[in-house]
Amino acid sequence: MTYPFRRAASAALLILAGVAAQAEPQHGLAMYGDPALPPDFVSLPYANPDAPTGGQIVTAEVGSFDSLNPFIRKGSVPWQLRFFLGESFMGRSLDEPFSLYGVLAESVETGPNREWVEFTLREGITFSDGSPMTIEDVLWSYETLGTVGHPRYLGFWSKVESLEQVGDRTVRFTFNVADRELALLAGMRPILKKAQWDGVDFAESTADIVPITSAPYYIDDFEAGRFVSLRRNADYWGSDVPFRRGTNNIDEVRLEFFGDETAAFEAFKVGEVNSNREFNVARWESQYNFPAIQDGDVVLSVLPHERPSGMTGFVMNTRKPQFADWRVRDALIHAFNFEFINEAMTGSAQPRITSYWSNSPLGMSAGPAEGRVREFLEPFSAELLPGALEGYSLPVSDGSERNRAGTAAALAQMEAAGWTVQDGVLKNADGAPFTFDILLDQGASENQAIIDMYVESLARIGVTPTITVADSAQFKERTDAYEFDMTYYRRGLSLSPGNEQYNYYGAENADQEGGRNLMGVKSPAVDAMIGKLLTSESQDDFVAAVKSLDRILTTGRYVIPIYQWNISRIAHAKELKYPENLPIFGDWPGWQPDVWWYEE
Repeated sequence: MTYPFRRAASAALLILAGVAAQAEPQHGLAMYGDPALPPDFVSLPYANPDAPTGGQIVTAEVGSFDSLNPFIRKGSVPWQLRFFLGESFMGRSLDEPFSLYGVLAESVETGPNREWVEFTLREGITFSDGSPMTIEDVLWSYETLGTVGHPRYLGFWSKVESLEQVGDRTVRFTFNVADRELALLAGMRPILKKAQWDGVDFAESTADIVPITSAPYYIDDFEAGRFVSLRRNADYWGSDVPFRRGTNNIDEVRLEFFGDETAAFEAFKVGEVNSNREFNVARWESQYNFPAIQDGDVVLSVLPHERPSGMTGFVMNTRKPQFADWRVRDALIHAFNFEFINEAMTGSAQPRITSYWSNSPLGMSAGPAEGRVREFLEPFSAELLPGALEGYSLPVSDGSERNRAGTAAALAQMEAAGWTVQDGVLKNADGAPFTFDILLDQGASENQAIIDMYVESLARIGVTPTITVADSAQFKERTDAYEFDMTYYRRGLSLSPGNEQYNYYGAENADQEGGRNLMGVKSPAVDAMIGKLLTSESQDDFVAAVKSLDRILTTGRYVIPIYQWNISRIAHAKELKYPENLPIFGDWPGWQPDVWWYEE
């Protein structure tokens, strides 16, 4: 089934206009303005409150895992677990740029300038083992995650001046910086059971401890590296919370792990897996014709979304000397023959990512920077790279394999950076060859195919990189420690970017082991634009700040972008169903399996 594209993102951004200071306890909280849903809302607009419960959804994951604790740095963890196990004060609506509604919290209250926020716990909250949640669990969880948890939690905690209990079921966060988003982030941290971790080194736990959760699902069974089974808690305390009505309907969510994409797809074809998200349009059009589809037992759903493209491609680690010069990075982008690769991989069916927020109203505009964007950028003109102010677009080849224009441009930029072809090899003035290593995750056959074609293009400028294929654990270990030259990179970005941008691109986190700033960017201009988008009090300034950030990152030439996915393609058993009313974020964490159900 295919749904028409709903152009709602621009309209949704209008809620960014105006600042509504909270003066009393509320049912929800928005980054700007008021939440769209009223206090008496029945369910999320994209959930079916009458959905039946039961059944099973099984997905195929490529790789492995050695830990079940998604809240720490150590170990390789199934990425879904932090969404399944991390019940928080509030939950995010996928139909608004950034609005939260109460889950653990029955109400939220903020100061006039959001310098503090209070959450009041609902009564009767229990963990999956039946024990009650207490304020002590709340205080312990925030302090533990903020000090020894995953790096994604550390930045928020550093901005908390104090966390204190101010009522029987109420806690107050007071912040030490002006940052409007902090009140929302405070509502999105998981609350864990303190007693489970008494006498245990939380930061070192792996698969030896199964986290106890207050969420709708708990880990029922697992085999390290093979599968994880999550079971719907029949005694879940929050089944009548409005945010939860019509969600978490499926009895078992099972993650099956395979060594590569081919094995995962074959498992789907024979029915061992009953939902498969496909990213390759060529495979979607040529290989999704097996008997189960022909017989109607498997449904092909094409789902639109209105979120930014984000950035997907191959990132260059600027901590390494060969990538410190922007002209080298620019040369490697020119040498990447996207049009030829796209034709080989997708039949040219998928457009290229053009910037970090392309496909959205927040993406950088074509041509020179103007208006507020130029005003924000000009104080940093001395550090900005060519194109940030003047205008920039990615090179476009003629689609032929040789890519003569791109090769010539790459050689010219390399020569400007001090590298010339000598005896068929690109070398510097000392005669040292230019080379680098490309780190790939085992089983990522599509990335391997892309890199194989890229290596052939690099040979035309006298460069011969090495390719290292690592298993999932080694890949994570190396990327966490930034022990790579170039590797695959993917960042999903939202219509309401916030503090997470510091984790992705901030100078302070660039050398934080396990962080997400893989390219190693350290830029006062980047940090300033993130600061502006966090403190903007108008829609115009917020949008201008994001557009400015987009220009700086895109012209930084840190990533070689590949194609974008403006729709999602999911093949699934006919028994797996979802509401027709799709959220603006589309297929995103919080949608599948959250609002899906199983119906014979």
